Amino acid sequence: MERTIFHIDLNAFFAEAEILLNPSLKGLPIAVSGLGRRSVVSTASYEARAMGVHSAMPTSEALRLCPNLILIPGHYDWYEQLSHQFLSYVGEYSPIMEQASIDECYVDMTSAIQNEMFPLDLALRLQKGLLKRHNLKCSIGIANNKFLAKMASGMKKPMGITVIRKEEIAVKLWPLPIGEMHGIGKKTAPQLENLGIMTIGDLAEFENMDQLRTVLGNQSISYRNLASGIDESPVLEREESKSFSVSTTMNQNIEDYEDIRQIVMKLSTECQERCEQTAKAGTLICLTVRTYDFKTIAKSRRTENPISTKEDIFQLAMLLFDEAEISEPIRLLGISLQHLKLKSLSLRQTSLFTI
Repeated sequence: MERTIFHIDLNAFFAEAEILLNPSLKGLPIAVSGLGRRSVVSTASYEARAMGVHSAMPTSEALRLCPNLILIPGHYDWYEQLSHQFLSYVGEYSPIMEQASIDECYVDMTSAIQNEMFPLDLALRLQKGLLKRHNLKCSIGIANNKFLAKMASGMKKPMGITVIRKEEIAVKLWPLPIGEMHGIGKKTAPQLENLGIMTIGDLAEFENMDQLRTVLGNQSISYRNLASGIDESPVLEREESKSFSVSTTMNQNIEDYEDIRQIVMKLSTECQERCEQTAKAGTLICLTVRTYDFKTIAKSRRTENPISTKEDIFQLAMLLFDEAEISEPIRLLGISLQHLKLKSLSLRQTSLFTI
């Protein structure tokens, strides 16, 4: 059976995460960046990208291109929390998942799509569900291997879904400039161009291996295979999950404190069930609250000893909620348990995503 691999890439992740914390930034040109003279841009919103701002650009250059650019130093604990929510959500679709970075992952959907009359519906459902549950936008690339899926996910942003089939490689992949090939860096691309390799298709058809080795070394054959759409590398599952999260979006905004307590208890019970299934306990609990106007508040607390019972989780989650002093109607509540450890070395270690 031919594999079906998804590459899921969160769109402008850091910028979108900042908008969740401060909805007034929506629609404005923003960039997550240090504020020093030698700082570079980590991520820019699409409004800033339209002005020429991009990742790894010196902040001074970004401000020259976009004088009204709003610079934000970044909230990296918040990004980690959202990333955990993202991975936990994707893990509900397939247990075979490999995290590629804080905002992207590969997922082997070969088995999952067998239950779909229209396989693309699975990608659309995942994309819409992630947006509805966590307010995170993603693009999805679909192919029979990781490389092609990665290339596909970058072709339509934001919120795109792109498929590259074997018979489409010559049309969709080969015309792209060699510098756009995944794995070919800014220093390598000009060296390949000096060999006459201007596009990915040129690399796929390049026959002088001695010349190619002067640039790509021992990886020459591997890169040429990738350019031909050949990639046998497996999706590597994480050996051990270090966190999980549960959340719920209300059908209507809630304000009553007792209603909030009941929802937090329900989420705490779900957390306990996950702990029992994985034989793990955590030492960092995070509470996420999203209000009716989409303002997001995140609070966290470390514990001296690992916790796993619904009573402990509930008590800490409500303590965090009270500390947040939220007076606005609430749309979403979420709890994540992080820094997971096995409760007993005698218990079998199980990946979070196999449950």
